[in-house]
Amino acid sequence: MKKQRYFIEFAYDGTAYHGWQKQPEAITVQQVLEEGLSKILRTPIIVMGAGRTDAGVHATQMFAHFDADIDMDLEQLVYRLNRWLPKDIAIFEIKPVTEKAHARFHATHRSYEYRFNLRPDPFKNRTTYILYRLPDVDRMQQAAEILLDYKDFECFSRSNTDVKTFICDVNEARFEQQGYELVFHITANRFLRNMVRAIVGTLLEIGYGKREVNDMHDIINSKDRNKAGASAPAQGLYLTQVLYPENIWAHE
Repeated sequence: MKKQRYFIEFAYDGTAYHGWQKQPEAITVQQVLEEGLSKILRTPIIVMGAGRTDAGVHATQMFAHFDADIDMDLEQLVYRLNRWLPKDIAIFEIKPVTEKAHARFHATHRSYEYRFNLRPDPFKNRTTYILYRLPDVDRMQQAAEILLDYKDFECFSRSNTDVKTFICDVNEARFEQQGYELVFHITANRFLRNMVRAIVGTLLEIGYGKREVNDMHDIINSKDRNKAGASAPAQGLYLTQVLYPENIWAHE
């Protein structure tokens, strides 16, 4: 009998994990999720995530797909998973999808937030990047808007990557400030490894007057990672939304 494909929607605090993807001798979110599903369903389960977050990066919305014969109510499976999993991973929903639906390849848009705190806060040290000096947010916003004029972001990609293209369609890049929290929002159809953290690090250098706003043009056109700023720390980065076409969801 053919197994049904499912999408699982979940979130995690990435502080304790060496990223999403399974690795030898390092605990990852994928590993823990597969262990929970395999234990409860009593069969080996492999999950394929919508993307790969690096060590220390968080997700408020993440998807993965897996194939299984499930003989229990899906809400009951969610309940049992949440009881079994550590408290820094939370399952929201499990839904059947079409046979070839793919959590990574069928995603149409992904959104990230990079969260800063503008004063020291002992409760946010692990989940935001604390800024001890206030950058010029207006300059950072001007530089962020330049991103919308380009498609090739090789300059912000991790070196020695195996991707076939550096083309990304960025359609949102903006800052929002509420009280002492400053959030950078960015949305695109896809992202390169380390891209958002490299962008944020570059924007910070502009905000602190180490570079000019228009330097962003030269950095992007260079296609050279060494021309961009250092990557911002992982703890401030969140994957916040992954969107899919409606036709992947199976009719229940």
